[in-house]
Amino acid sequence: MTTYATRPNGLHRPRPCTLVVCRGCCCGDPRKNPGTDHEGQLARLREAATTSGGRLAVRTSDCLGPCGQANVIVVQPSTEARRRGARAAWIGWALDDDATDDVLEWVAAGGPGVAEPPATLALQMIPPPSDARRRAR
Repeated sequence: MTTYATRPNGLHRPRPCTLVVCRGCCCGDPRKNPGTDHEGQLARLREAATTSGGRLAVRTSDCLGPCGQANVIVVQPSTEARRRGARAAWIGWALDDDATDDVLEWVAAGGPGVAEPPATLALQMIPPPSDARRRAR
């Protein structure tokens, strides 16, 4: 059973913008993308979360599905942005420092529902797999 941290008034604590970094069968695998510093990318994302003052969280996941578009990062909006209608953005081909820089720039500005993504990052957005859309309902 999942438990959630609650405030004294019984409401859930607001969640920050969260990066879900795929590290399943293909994402993060140096055999698939040998020129990518997968560990360095994850370390940069985690460092940004550590220094964000609680405005960013990073977690890893097993395979998210779109293996042909590895590395995949899902940018989940903060609780406040989600209340305003924002939805998660799926980013594919996040393989280099430029892509990591763009993700970090976007989430520093607030992420989905708060700020527009950098133009090059918008080109890397992919649709979530159909089973992910079913699970979200």
